[in-house]
Amino acid sequence: MPLVNTKEMFKKAYEGGYAIGAFNVNNMEIVQGITDACKQLNAPVILQVSGSARKYARHNYLYHMVTAAVEETGLPIALHLDHGASFELCKDCIDGGFTSVMIDGSHLSFEENIELTKKVVEYAHARNVTVEGELGQLAGIEDEVNVENASYTDPKQVEEFVTRTGVDSLAIAIGTSHGAFKFKPGQKPQLRFDILQEVMDRLPGFPIVLHGASSVLPEYVETVNRFGGQMADAIGIPEDMLRKAASMAVCKINVDSDLRLAMTAGIRKHLAENPTHFDPRQYLGDGREYITSVVKNKIETVLGCAGKA
Repeated sequence: MPLVNTKEMFKKAYEGGYAIGAFNVNNMEIVQGITDACKQLNAPVILQVSGSARKYARHNYLYHMVTAAVEETGLPIALHLDHGASFELCKDCIDGGFTSVMIDGSHLSFEENIELTKKVVEYAHARNVTVEGELGQLAGIEDEVNVENASYTDPKQVEEFVTRTGVDSLAIAIGTSHGAFKFKPGQKPQLRFDILQEVMDRLPGFPIVLHGASSVLPEYVETVNRFGGQMADAIGIPEDMLRKAASMAVCKINVDSDLRLAMTAGIRKHLAENPTHFDPRQYLGDGREYITSVVKNKIETVLGCAGKA
């Protein structure tokens, strides 16, 4: 089975009331940990790469690791560019075998966002690649994304944006946030389901995407802290809120911070308990197992896509 784009994935997810996990990858152990979990639960998956991850791991290495995962698991896997910052980056990824790209023009004016997104869509669709656009901005810091003040998506703009650009999915801002430190201590996480519902009403059947949707699971924060971390104030999105979103129009939920926390927890715990170990296969192996555990939890608790491959 070759890599797939997200079109059929999202159609099935919308009709079935579940979401596909879009997990950020940076190295072999993360790719393996994610796809091991998906294979065990027979779940479709999107492996996504940020611009900085692509620079770190290099395009060809990432591409071939993901195609190897397809060969090993037989699962439907899409390779997606997360937060593409320019037409040139999106084009480079499309030309290099990615099956889905996100063009993030959310920082631009409405008209400029449409112009840029439409340009990417025209290039991508001619090559059977799906495109994700974005309206509204999430606060937070993660890789290339650094936004101090969030701006919720205006539901009145979504119809025009989708119609004029031709995008295949739309990322919206309803209260999620990038990074592990999403909220101030004492601040209660809350998603704007009223905005999501209005977007659904205006775009019936259209797949919606949530970025910044890591739950910052307490068990991993606790493990990181126990072995020298400084994560006490990390607060994520409650899983029940994410599951509700997945039962509505949200067909893709992005997860990155939870993977970073899980791998860091596994590695720190291993090295603290085995201070004489210096074989990367030992501590990275534990990190990989933690990745598998957190992805299985997401599939079963949040996404609802087990058995949907």
